[in-house]
Amino acid sequence: MITSDENIIWKILSEVAAYLAGLPIEATPPEIGRRIYRLIADNTGVADPYLKIKELCTQQALALYPEMKQRVAASSDPLLTALRVAIAGNIIDFGIGVDFDLTEDVEKVFTQELRIDDYSDFQKALTEAQRIVFLGDNAGETVFDRVLIEAMEKPATYVVRESPVINDAVRKDAEEAGLDKVADIISSGCDAPGTIPELCSPGFLEILSSADMIISKGQGNYEGLSSKNAASDLPIFFLLKAKCPVIARDLGIEQGSIVLKRHKLK
Repeated sequence: MITSDENIIWKILSEVAAYLAGLPIEATPPEIGRRIYRLIADNTGVADPYLKIKELCTQQALALYPEMKQRVAASSDPLLTALRVAIAGNIIDFGIGVDFDLTEDVEKVFTQELRIDDYSDFQKALTEAQRIVFLGDNAGETVFDRVLIEAMEKPATYVVRESPVINDAVRKDAEEAGLDKVADIISSGCDAPGTIPELCSPGFLEILSSADMIISKGQGNYEGLSSKNAASDLPIFFLLKAKCPVIARDLGIEQGSIVLKRHKLK
C-alpha cells in the first residue's frame, strides 16, 4: 500500500521477524500490532497508511446512516436494533485480512442470533447508568456507534486511539462520523489497536475506573481488556463480531458469530 521498494520491505520484514522471536507467549495481538505498525511507520515515514481507506469507510457508512436511523425508529425494540447496527459496523476491519461488503454484511447481522446474549443485563445497566464510556474501534464503524449512542439517550464519552494504527479510529475519524455532536471525544492515550490499560494515560484510566457502564467495541478492545486483572472489576459490555478463529475459540462460539457479552466481575 505505501511502498514498492524491496529493500525497505525486506528491512521491515527482518525487523518484525526479530521482534516476534523475542515475544513472551502472553503478549496480546494489540501489543504486537502496536510494535509492528511503529516499525512500518519508522521505516517508511508514513504514519497513517490507512488514511484514505478510513475516509472511504466513513463516507460509505455515512451513506447508510439515514437507513440505519430509520430502522431503529421503526423497530419494536429500538435499543436492540441500535445494538445490532453497532455490531454490524464491527465488520469494518483491515487488521484481520478478511474482505467484506458493508451493505451485505449489515443485512446479515439483522438476521443473526446473538450467540452470547446479555441484553437484559445491558438494559438494566443502561437504566442505572449516569454516563456511558464507549471504547471505539475502527473508522467507519464510528458511524454505527453513533446510532447506538443516539438510541441510548444518555451522556456519553467516546474513546479513540492516541495516534493512527491500522484503521482504528483517532479523533479526526470520530469527528468525521459526527460523534462530536452526540458525545465527548477523548483519547485513551494508547497507540495500540486495542485498549491496554498499562499503556493508557492516567486521565483516561481515571475516567475508566469511575465509569458505571462501559461499552467495548471490537476484537482489539476485547483482547486488551478481557484477560487483564486491571479490568476485572470494570462494568464492561463487549460488543463485537467474532471475525477470527482465535477470538471465536476464546469466547466458545463459532467464527462469524455476533456477541453482546457482560464482563464477569470478581
